[in-house]
Amino acid sequence: MRRRLSLPLLLHLSFVVSLALSASAATTIAPIPYKQRVLPNGLTVYSVQDRSTPTVAVHVWYHVGSKDDPPGRSGFAHLFEHMMFKSTKHMKSEMLDRLTEDVGGSNNATTMDDVTVYFEVVPSNYLESLLWAEADRLGTLNVDDANFKSERDVVKEEYRRGVLASPYGRLFNAIPKDSYARHPYKRPGIGSIEELDAATIDDVRAFHTTFYRPDNAYLFVIGDFDQQQLDGWIDRYFMTVAKPAADIPRVHVDEPERDVERRYDEYAPNVPLPATVLTWLTPNAGSPDAAALNVAMALLTQGESSRLEEKLVRAQIAQELLSETELLEDRGIFVLGAILSSEHAPADAEHVIKTEVRALAETPVGAAELEKAKNLLVTDLLRQRETNDGKAFVLAEAVLIDHDAADANNGIARVQAVTPADIQRVAKQYLVDAKAVVINYLDESTKKPVGGVR
Repeated sequence: MRRRLSLPLLLHLSFVVSLALSASAATTIAPIPYKQRVLPNGLTVYSVQDRSTPTVAVHVWYHVGSKDDPPGRSGFAHLFEHMMFKSTKHMKSEMLDRLTEDVGGSNNATTMDDVTVYFEVVPSNYLESLLWAEADRLGTLNVDDANFKSERDVVKEEYRRGVLASPYGRLFNAIPKDSYARHPYKRPGIGSIEELDAATIDDVRAFHTTFYRPDNAYLFVIGDFDQQQLDGWIDRYFMTVAKPAADIPRVHVDEPERDVERRYDEYAPNVPLPATVLTWLTPNAGSPDAAALNVAMALLTQGESSRLEEKLVRAQIAQELLSETELLEDRGIFVLGAILSSEHAPADAEHVIKTEVRALAETPVGAAELEKAKNLLVTDLLRQRETNDGKAFVLAEAVLIDHDAADANNGIARVQAVTPADIQRVAKQYLVDAKAVVINYLDESTKKPVGGVR
């Protein structure tokens, strides 16, 4: 369904697009002027002063994600995302909501493959109380049986609603499961009911002790503040949290290169229309090839005139495209797929996707089409940098996922620098048929019986 845009929104989008177009020509984007320091207990702090509005964004990123879930305990990182909103030594459960929402601010959290993120935006005169609260839940969270069991029940209900009850919920679990041979990225971030039920309070406490510590945390403060005052508050509240003596365990798994296409049929109940998904392994997010892969994805899927939008959706082979360039701390995946129209089979979409991906490798993309794809990406990147919260995400992803804070200020220029030869090169290197995983997602009623008729 196409939505009608209001005049103010149209004017805003026109402004952003004009920025993107001019930026594409001049590559002069104002940098994010961050300051960085590390406390004696290992907490890494990034701050960016921007006094244009009386607000401030506070992010705490913990370098622990679903890839760090213990064997047989998938979903632990996500479970802790929930538990961090429970009681501490000095705060009641959900107190963070009162410190943010009740003063006109907001808070949220998310669990990714590599990190767990807690983020808030408040009027700047409430910054000190928010820093105190973040330090308090880092240092004195009540990891007790009552909090554990209540949040485990919440996560299990999320699983039932988001995976079991959703027609395509199982598909999004199947994509990483089938795409990775060894890496723990293959496990579902939300976990499973069986593994959550098997967890004990001792498992939970061990995970908390291992990963929720100042030398595994990154604090980002972006917005309206006095730098000297901010540094004093951070020292006062966060230096009370001690650094443990034990080392932080890290995942070191080399995902093997693919040399032959792999195919999977996945079945689920109540699938209204079949879907097909193809994935290819990518390098990590810090790779020099990351920008070209993002532009390749934009050429294929971003905008109504993109190649797969025209060849699949407008051609009525598919109802909807599925796509993502998932660039991670370790090897990621390049995902292309579609939910089929009722009169088409998965093989129809697979053929179109492979044909268009091969075309990227075989034929140089035209200048106008390439410029349009890059402008779409630059527009998105510029829009993200318009808010303090968006700047915090840009900077934090550069630090923890790309492993280079400078990428926060280099990303746009790298997109602008992508050439037709770059697109051909990454398509030939990563997106070849022999390196693909093909997943067909079908209603369980179509599954053929195994072992004959009973």
